[in-house]
Amino acid sequence: MSTSRICVGAVAGAYGVRGEVRLKSFCAEPAAIADYGPLSSEDGTREFTLTLGAAGAQGFAARLSGITTREAADALRGMRLFAPRDRLPSLPDDEFYHTDLIGLEVFDTGGQSLGRVKAVLNHGASDLLELVAPGKTGAILLPFTQAICPTVDLAARRIIADPPEGLIE
Repeated sequence: MSTSRICVGAVAGAYGVRGEVRLKSFCAEPAAIADYGPLSSEDGTREFTLTLGAAGAQGFAARLSGITTREAADALRGMRLFAPRDRLPSLPDDEFYHTDLIGLEVFDTGGQSLGRVKAVLNHGASDLLELVAPGKTGAILLPFTQAICPTVDLAARRIIADPPEGLIE
């Protein structure tokens, strides 16, 4: 797989005055983020034990070890939190961690390259692959569904897609 650590959440800012943070979980089961710790910063220089508090509309109130003031909590705003891949559950054959999809080349059923996956987006309905292609301005958004992306080959670092007519010009 592409990395030994997976981004499982991010600090959205301070919560209250005693060092708690607002935490966004990127886990399929949001509360499971507490099971994968300790969590580390993206550069690996900081490590935190996580204790979840009250659930809110945008995530959780949470306590990170070593963070005791509002100022310290607010300084973490935007920090992405990572867990070791080996602490995360194994996935069924038709599910993927977003980090494993980023960078894959996407081809149509005729073998023509459509672009490379830059990001995996989810705005509520389903996942979208954001593709970038040489010579194209702007990104291509491709629904990441079994019908449109029937083949994901992580070993070969490619996705075979069958986009509906007119989706990609």
